Amino acid sequence: MTPIKMSDRLVTLLQQKQFTTQNLILFADDGGGKYSLHGGACSIGTKFTIAAVDQPDPEYSVPLANTANLKLWTSTYDLIFFTDGLVMDYQQGRISLKDNAHILDNAVQLAHGAEILAAFEQGVPADNLTC
Repeated sequence: MTPIKMSDRLVTLLQQKQFTTQNLILFADDGGGKYSLHGGACSIGTKFTIAAVDQPDPEYSVPLANTANLKLWTSTYDLIFFTDGLVMDYQQGRISLKDNAHILDNAVQLAHGAEILAAFEQGVPADNLTC
């Protein structure tokens, strides 16, 4: 299981947004995933999103062990971006994701998975669905 450290500041933010009681999916927001808000070849591995979903999603079945004991999942595809020393933090109004080697994203987004899927179903751009 891939471990990820989550700062107390981030956990507090997730609690305030009522994300801590849901299943959370951490994914590279590169246009290829089911919940992807953005995308394109230039953004692969540089933008990430956490989507809150009511039930586990079989497409994102890889658990991420985390210091907050949240139900946090990813996909086998997304694992290629995660190396040793994963840390998520919340500072100055932004969520960051980094590893031992570099910063992966300084503006990780939060979204509700059901709202993303509903917007896609209706053909509505999902860009404005972040929390």
